[in-house]
Amino acid sequence: MTRSALLLRTVLTLAPVAMPADTLAQNASPEHRVDEVFADLVAPTSPGCAVSVMRDGSPVYERGYGMANLEYGIPITPHSVFHVASVSKHFTAMAIELLVNEGKVGWDDDIRDYVPEVPDFGTPITLRHLVHHVSGIRDQWNLLSMAGWRWEADVVTQHDVLDITSRQTALNFEPGERYLYSNTGFTLLAVVVERVTGQTLRAFTTERIFEPLGMEATHFQDDHQMIVRNRAYAYAPKDDGELGLENSIPDFDVVGATSLFTTAHEMAAWDRNFYTGQVGGPEAIERLRTRFELNDGSRTAYGHGLSVGRYRGLRTEGHGGADAGYRSNFVRFPDQNLSVAVLCNFPSADPGGRARQVAAAYLGDFMEPEQEDDAGPAVSDPTVPMSQADLEGLTGFYRGSQPNQFLRAALEDGELRMYQGDDPRTLRPIGDNRFEVVGEGFVASFVVSEENGTAFEYPGGRAERLSGIWEPDADDLESFVGAYHSAELDTEYEVVLEGDGLVVRHRKLLTRPLTATFEDAFLLRGAVAEFTRDGDGRVDGFTLSDGRVWGVRFDRMGG
Repeated sequence: MTRSALLLRTVLTLAPVAMPADTLAQNASPEHRVDEVFADLVAPTSPGCAVSVMRDGSPVYERGYGMANLEYGIPITPHSVFHVASVSKHFTAMAIELLVNEGKVGWDDDIRDYVPEVPDFGTPITLRHLVHHVSGIRDQWNLLSMAGWRWEADVVTQHDVLDITSRQTALNFEPGERYLYSNTGFTLLAVVVERVTGQTLRAFTTERIFEPLGMEATHFQDDHQMIVRNRAYAYAPKDDGELGLENSIPDFDVVGATSLFTTAHEMAAWDRNFYTGQVGGPEAIERLRTRFELNDGSRTAYGHGLSVGRYRGLRTEGHGGADAGYRSNFVRFPDQNLSVAVLCNFPSADPGGRARQVAAAYLGDFMEPEQEDDAGPAVSDPTVPMSQADLEGLTGFYRGSQPNQFLRAALEDGELRMYQGDDPRTLRPIGDNRFEVVGEGFVASFVVSEENGTAFEYPGGRAERLSGIWEPDADDLESFVGAYHSAELDTEYEVVLEGDGLVVRHRKLLTRPLTATFEDAFLLRGAVAEFTRDGDGRVDGFTLSDGRVWGVRFDRMGG
């Protein structure tokens, strides 16, 4: 989901592991080159990945690298069962496609026809909106996190997602206005399947998709305590853990957006269905890759659970996934009849990068020249030096168009750097206040205007510089102290003075500081809290926004 990635990319905490394809031996067989892509994972003390390379839906090379279970020394094989997270989404979409084929549901049906727990937001939200991530419905995981749910500590059920969705009083935006990834939409699609068929998503997909395709180990896992034969366990870094790792296993019973269990080997049977149409027929297969036309006439790059794009000049379609320590990627090159599945069990596995390198081992002669190296794609414009004073004049805090979007430009070691959170990007000057975003391969600009101040423009977005960071005094801080309740989250936050600043306390979450930005607004755990005042100027609550949830309301308690 890279998209002018300076502002929205999540950076994994472990070092990159993927090897540039052009470093592999040019005369090696494709299979040898695939092995080189995973050469860092062969140790008996390392988690790893399973890979399947497919032509016309049949495996041409498959292998496991690293360990499926470190406690018992069990290696990964192509038959190891992985939780594949969001790769689940186009399987859920296919379940709806089958019901559409039978006339039991329609893509333009209102979700409230099947799931009346979804509030009436004053405008229809269709199944088509949900499957394309254009519904405006707030993301379930972000809502639950704000409400105090702790991953791998609190079990989340389908009921919990329906409950918190039913409490929402607003959308992020009007349906069809823009694309914004929302897992809630696919959980709701799973509920549609269950209510229309009278079967769980697991039972329906097993009967109608997996058994007909011979995918015996594949299923939707709707009970996290269930025993799964040949399961690969997942791991995450821990400094004082055995082997520097700890177990990292999802403990939720939510299906639709996630929770598909499958193997690299069985992904070939699914890939074969794209050619045969055995399940769904050619019409449903084509709908999987059909992109959505937004209200303004532009098209998204997302179909019915499939991301549609290009890599080195070749058409691609597929999906990635990440839950707890699991990482997965399934990518198809439909014009070359080649597909790759990479399923991994540690967070920095980079299955998408590895899958592309595997594809290059087979399709390199058909691909455009590689444009990336370890530092990312380069901009060819030469550096145009700027004075420290001119660079200093561009520093400060910038606010983007989305409710949670804040950037900070800072001068460090003589270089201008742009931060979102703790993630810096170096800006290399190339003239006229234009900068290469190093490692990202695109150009951003500072637009300076006496009338409007300074703005930071990048492909697809704009952020305005604040006049200065707000520095509240003691009386200002005291005015925010109090308890706040959110009916939308069914939870309470307490704002208290601690030392020279404010912190937020919650009965389950860690105490977090509030960092002042502009007047009456603070950063909180990667989100933005904007406080509001009543007619007398007294603080009466705040809204909380992050990347996938905008404007959740908290009201001050106690009058």
